[in-house]
Amino acid sequence: MCKSKIYHSLLVFICVINVLSCNKSNQKPPIETSKPNFVFILVDDLGWRDVGAFGSTFYETPNIDELASDGVRFTNAYAAAPICSPTRLSIMTGKYPARLNGTDWFGAPQPDDPYPMWWVNRYRRDELPLTTAEYTERMPLEEVTLAEALKDAGYSTFFAGKWHLGPEGYWPENQGFDVNKGGYTAGGPHSYFSPYKNPRLEDGPKGEQLPHRLAEETVKFIKNHKDQPFLAYLSFYSVHVPLQARKDLIQKYEKKKKEEGLEPRMGREDWREVRLNQTHPVYAGMVDAMDQAVGMVLGSLKDAGLDSNTIIFFMSDNGGLSTVNGYPTSNAPLRDGKGWLYEGGIREPMIIKWPGVTQAGTTNGTPVISTDFYPTILDMAELPPKSEQARDGVSLVPLLKGKKLDRKRIYWHFPHYSPQGGFPGSAVRQGKWKLIHNYETNRLQLYNLLDDISEAHNLVEQYPDTARILFQHLDKWRNDVGARMPIPINKDLKK
Repeated sequence: MCKSKIYHSLLVFICVINVLSCNKSNQKPPIETSKPNFVFILVDDLGWRDVGAFGSTFYETPNIDELASDGVRFTNAYAAAPICSPTRLSIMTGKYPARLNGTDWFGAPQPDDPYPMWWVNRYRRDELPLTTAEYTERMPLEEVTLAEALKDAGYSTFFAGKWHLGPEGYWPENQGFDVNKGGYTAGGPHSYFSPYKNPRLEDGPKGEQLPHRLAEETVKFIKNHKDQPFLAYLSFYSVHVPLQARKDLIQKYEKKKKEEGLEPRMGREDWREVRLNQTHPVYAGMVDAMDQAVGMVLGSLKDAGLDSNTIIFFMSDNGGLSTVNGYPTSNAPLRDGKGWLYEGGIREPMIIKWPGVTQAGTTNGTPVISTDFYPTILDMAELPPKSEQARDGVSLVPLLKGKKLDRKRIYWHFPHYSPQGGFPGSAVRQGKWKLIHNYETNRLQLYNLLDDISEAHNLVEQYPDTARILFQHLDKWRNDVGARMPIPINKDLKK
């Protein structure tokens, strides 16, 4: 090759390098994608069998079912309590409610409060043998919440829906959330249709439905924060009473009920009625509307190109309501429902989708509990917890990566009567065994959940050593967390 050609080729090469260098210098720096986003979906009063992926054939939940098919379905997942506020407290703090003395729903009677007659009459007794244990009606501001931990690490934090963790001054904006859409003191909505009369949610057009609105607000937040890590915590008021649904959805399930020839079947728990099958058209419409709202949020992640870097959690705060208020759902084959320490009151539908880590469409039967979310999320974000953070939960990351969970037992403490008929008590689960201590009767109940998921056969007399050892563990745990106990009732309280 002659010198002129070599010189020309060299000039061309230099020009190409210069052009590439100029283009590179004009490019925007790549968006930081190492931190995962988190979407946490919490449904109120949704029973273990209330979605298709967990066995419902009456309620239609295609969006939640799709999430389950993309993630891991946990079949032995538990709320930390059979009612709402304590479970929500456990998620925000990673601690058992008994450790923080937040064991009842915030607003329930304290020991010195008169028991309302509707409460006493619900038990059909002249008097209750015990009064409720004293409890704290707010999440302490001193607690470093999940939202505060992520916010300190550079996350934007968003809350929509039901809070029920304390009075004004203890609302989401005071506990680490940058944005609060609808979270305040109340445990239930004034209405599922606008006007909402909610001090943290502006009314929409007349007739707008609450789950749709909450999903809409969540979608808006996701779109506005797609270039930075975020926690979007969507806490539905659904499917808590009042029982209200869109007319078209009620008609849909009335038609389905008629076509399938379904009629309500009722059982008994002592003198109380318990629904045994799912046939309530209004409740079905509420579940359907909630599922549609979930679909809106999941769709927005795909539209924003965030689905591959967003970890999704789905959970309920307690079992489905089956013993009062119209008996809206059934948790069968689980025993009873919301307000009870039996499986129907504490076992929940739980799904985790972690793109690139979890294997799609798998199930896991390891017992897990709502205190585990906090340390799990910190682990996923590579944020080591401080000494007092999430001390009662364990990270589920090893479990999600196919390993075993290093924990022997999980516990519950509910020293209160519930409006749904439940008794004061505590419980412990270890492997297949579950022990319940009924404070009212001071008796133990032992169940083999592997063989008896309905808790129909008390095995205390057949396995006294197992019951004794589990009770020792339960008693030690109560002492360790400083659990408060109910006391004999003062007859003057009901006057």
